[in-house]
Amino acid sequence: MSLSVVVLAAGKGTRMKSATPKVLHPVSGKPMLFHVLDAASRLSDDITVVLHHQYDRVKEAIETEYRGIRFHRQDAERYPGTGGALRGIEYRHERVLILNGDMPLVTTASLLRLSDAGGDIAMSVIPLSDPSGYGRVVIEEGEVKEIVEEKDCTPEQRRIRTVNAGVYCVRRELLERYIPVLSSENAQGEYYLTDIVKMGVEEGRHVRPVYVEEEEFKGVNSRFDLAHAEEIMQRRIRRYWMLEGVTMHLPETIYIDVRAEFAGECELESGVQIHGRCRLENVHVKAHSVIEEALLRDSSVGPMARIRPGSDLTHSQIGNFVEIKKSILKGVKAGHLSYLGDAEIDEGTNVGAGTITCNYDGKAKYKTVIGKNVFIGSDSQLVAPVTLADDIIVAAGTTVTEDVPRGALAISRTPLKIVADFYYRFFPKART
Repeated sequence: MSLSVVVLAAGKGTRMKSATPKVLHPVSGKPMLFHVLDAASRLSDDITVVLHHQYDRVKEAIETEYRGIRFHRQDAERYPGTGGALRGIEYRHERVLILNGDMPLVTTASLLRLSDAGGDIAMSVIPLSDPSGYGRVVIEEGEVKEIVEEKDCTPEQRRIRTVNAGVYCVRRELLERYIPVLSSENAQGEYYLTDIVKMGVEEGRHVRPVYVEEEEFKGVNSRFDLAHAEEIMQRRIRRYWMLEGVTMHLPETIYIDVRAEFAGECELESGVQIHGRCRLENVHVKAHSVIEEALLRDSSVGPMARIRPGSDLTHSQIGNFVEIKKSILKGVKAGHLSYLGDAEIDEGTNVGAGTITCNYDGKAKYKTVIGKNVFIGSDSQLVAPVTLADDIIVAAGTTVTEDVPRGALAISRTPLKIVADFYYRFFPKART
């Protein structure tokens, strides 16, 4: 890995209208900056992230997921702008790839094309059908000659459709010479990284254009951009997993976190959402079910069920309107309308409709342990902490408040009282 990488992530992102730093807004489950770092990490062992706005918050977020990342705090008051961001950075390798932290769709393959382009400076460029609002990149004989802001374009230059995509690969010695002498004498009073292109051209350096896809180098500057980036990312994720053998019904309605994994024969029906670090092996998820940070093997879920974080299901059938939270189920059937939280349930157990593990007393969570071959009747409440041994029947409508031994029947009921002709006494006019 003979390439250094700098990721620019110092901006405020005011157009996001958010207290959260722009680069920490998630795209398909991961902060957009992390997608950039993932792509960069496949190319380099020397990555520097430039920060300023909410420095500590962004740095802490990165350090929870990555090791070996270096951080540089931009002196934005004295040296604002993309050129100012690079002042004082040291590089280990001879070539330096400069990325933006708000490009979550960029791929390693495209970055590799930039790093391998050669020349003294390689810059990414995009051909647009309508370049209005963008500066133009003037290219002659395969070399970049000038970047012209739109307001400064001649009529001939306005017809140019090639624009700057904002990612560069530069020889280290040029950066070390050019960055300290950048000028802020412009309308914004900022130090522009684009000026190194002009300096290179004036020195007779080779500035190579590298044509890239607009989709990959799309920057996220607003909530609208964020939503658009997520749509593109979701298409990529769904396509990848379908090619890996996952069946999807109406795939455009399905959401899959970028950290999710599938193995074996998996089937996802319409409206399914898979969040977080999930792993599904031979699982059928029926329509409009939600799975979050869970492990499922050889099971079916839904329709309209929810599997919450910390759950581990094997050979189980979870039906409609069932919620599982932080529970381990092995060979369990829970067909409908139940809540199973902080529970361990063993094979052969059937959970009737309306069953609830009462796991929270307002102060703490408690565990329910259910053994093998337990039949739980409808509308039962299991008040934790409680243990039900193997081979038990819990009668419908029972509230279990103490441990139940093996082979027993648990039943708690108010005796049924039948009052003859009460209806007609209550509604006298109903008698005919």
